[in-house]
Amino acid sequence: MSKRGIVLYLHVHQPWRVRDYTVFDTGVDHDYFGNGSEPHRNNREIFLKVADKSYRPMNALLQNMLDAHPEFKVSLSITGTFLEQAEAWAPDVIDSFRKLVQTGRVEIVSETYYHSLAFFYSRSEFEHQVEAHRKKIRELFGVETSVFRNTELAYNNELAKWAEDYGFKGILSEGWDPILGWRSPNYVYRPATTERIKLLMKNYRLSDDVAFRFSNREWEAYPLKADTYDDWVNSALGPEGEVVNLFMDYETFGEHQWAETGIFDFFGDFVKRWIANPANTFYTTSEACDAFEPADTVDCHQTVTWADTERDLTAWLGNAMQHEAMRHLYDLESDVLRSNDEGLIADWRRLTTSDHAYYMCTKWFRDGDVHAYFSPYDSPYDAFLYFMNAVRDVRYRTIQHHQEN
Repeated sequence: MSKRGIVLYLHVHQPWRVRDYTVFDTGVDHDYFGNGSEPHRNNREIFLKVADKSYRPMNALLQNMLDAHPEFKVSLSITGTFLEQAEAWAPDVIDSFRKLVQTGRVEIVSETYYHSLAFFYSRSEFEHQVEAHRKKIRELFGVETSVFRNTELAYNNELAKWAEDYGFKGILSEGWDPILGWRSPNYVYRPATTERIKLLMKNYRLSDDVAFRFSNREWEAYPLKADTYDDWVNSALGPEGEVVNLFMDYETFGEHQWAETGIFDFFGDFVKRWIANPANTFYTTSEACDAFEPADTVDCHQTVTWADTERDLTAWLGNAMQHEAMRHLYDLESDVLRSNDEGLIADWRRLTTSDHAYYMCTKWFRDGDVHAYFSPYDSPYDAFLYFMNAVRDVRYRTIQHHQEN
């Protein structure tokens, strides 16, 4: 009988933010992602800041946990856009991730290279980005991927069937109550319409306690201590539970929750407490898929994500600007790809990153402060204008290329 355990999955990502790209730049300057004077949109400055606050200290902590505790394991998804920036500006960060992977207890989860929503627009482009990501992971870390997560945990039955047909043994999703119904996320499931692939569903309450509520002084559980959290996880599993899936952004540690909040000490203390119980362990995503049989089948016709209170795609495709931006972008796909211009194609693919649409979100109320926190722009309308100017220039370059050839 398998031990009950935790699947700790952390998502590592940085986008190529579009600079203040005006209509006067189109047709003249083709650098959409340059490191200009505005620090909130300077990709290099942002990466180096987060590397100091999050990537380096968290990787060091993970290495210490792996060295000290043979039961400790973690799964990571690392986007291609992050890896591009790390290779350019902080190769030591890649070295530290590589050292983690070399322990054999850190698994890389597959995803789209560009952190895109291509699954919903172009299946061929989606599959290209998945393969490009697997190739990049193979080149940098020397490992193969066997579990898939789509951008922003966007998930439905169709995606699960695709992942099974593509050869993945597992897939990740949000453990959203309307999808689960009366069931608990603390089991392994089988997606409807599939025969072999297994589904790991995020325990969003316990995950978000750390990712979003940890430093909130108005939260009734503030300040959260490791022993309290250990009690919560044990209680969530109960006598019959199998796995608690703690899924969150890697930048939770040090960037979203600053070191001054005690997040690093909390994490280290919790890991020690959890594995001090011989009945407990950690699993990578693929190990959890191997260790447990599906408790039931989960049917998910509508798309669910891990974002906002609605847990749907409206953070990216909830207003006319977002739909218009994505339509114009993907309308260029065939012409851009036919150009065989590597620079043009790379720029177009960087624009498929979902963050660009997220910055155009106009939802306020409960989620507005979250969108404002993550956006480097003064308003969603600025994000739309700069993005569309870049798309216009991609169209101009594409037309120019085909005329010259």
